[in-house]
Amino acid sequence: MRSPVTVAESAWMREFKAFIMRGSVVDLAVGIIIGAAFTAIVASLVEDLVNPIIGLLIGGIDFSNLFVVISGERRPSLDATRQGGAAVLAIGKFLNAVIKFAIVAFAVFWLVKALSRFKAKEAKPVAPNPTDILLTEIRDELRAARGTTPAA
Repeated sequence: MRSPVTVAESAWMREFKAFIMRGSVVDLAVGIIIGAAFTAIVASLVEDLVNPIIGLLIGGIDFSNLFVVISGERRPSLDATRQGGAAVLAIGKFLNAVIKFAIVAFAVFWLVKALSRFKAKEAKPVAPNPTDILLTEIRDELRAARGTTPAA
């Protein structure tokens, strides 16, 4: 059923719709959504699997709770120390971010490498088929018979 009221669509609205529906914009949106989900997986990997192992290796320290108090009172955890108003260097959180970045960068590197290998296979030049070779020879002979040279 058609709406009884017609609304004129402005030129910018048509242009915006065309922009949004372009393939690259949709691909970018899908990439961002997948990237957010992948970031959550990497965060869990670092915080739930890597940190406990590193903490065990450095003497049973909770790696994510590793911090240095610059000024103020030190409390049992990073969050409690911050809530107490102390200035802290959250070394563990920074190292978590570095580990997460390294894992994501490594995964993106291998993804791009795999995609570029796949794309390289698609882009291989195809040898001319016999019909194309024959047509090229006929063209060249006709030009030679007329005494013309190919245009550069």
